[in-house]
Amino acid sequence: MLRVGLTGGIGSGKSEVSKRLAALGAVVVDADQAARAVVEPGTPGLARIVETFGPGVLQEDGSLDRAKLAEIVFADEEARGRLNAIVHPLVHESMVAADAAARSRGDAVVVHDVPLLAEGGRGGQFDVVIVVDVPPEVQVERLAGRGMPADQARARMAAQATREQRMAVADIVIDNSGTLDDLDRRVAEVWADLQARASKS
Repeated sequence: MLRVGLTGGIGSGKSEVSKRLAALGAVVVDADQAARAVVEPGTPGLARIVETFGPGVLQEDGSLDRAKLAEIVFADEEARGRLNAIVHPLVHESMVAADAAARSRGDAVVVHDVPLLAEGGRGGQFDVVIVVDVPPEVQVERLAGRGMPADQARARMAAQATREQRMAVADIVIDNSGTLDDLDRRVAEVWADLQARASKS
């Protein structure tokens, strides 16, 4: 089994790459999905977040108010550290379980979609690390297209690893600053490379 780490900054189009790899036959283990699951109502994760940040981070139905929590943690590095200390171990546990399930089924290529791979120093946990890359101005433009003000977009980018830090952990880089057709072609090339590596592992 080939274990692949897939990462990229906010607005880089990592989810588009992830979707294409899944369509080609990769098993995708998504850290964002795991992060949502571990803070669902009734989970120990959500209870710890409320204990740490107060009941103001809950919506009326008892679910997590992500926008409210984001406001708190993106403005305060210490608060972000406290949140990460709660969520990251739970997400890691969930992804280890998904990885074990894929291994038991004999899946050949398992892609771990991990937004904060470079920040967590987790590159060494994978056989191959793929970084989806675009210039910072493209990130801001794409986030603005989703309705995020430019200053918020830059604040979120600043809270992540720098482009250089991501590149430092990359074995394969997917440039996603072109068209979707360009992305299709590049992902197909990368998939052929991953299959070749999996057949040797």
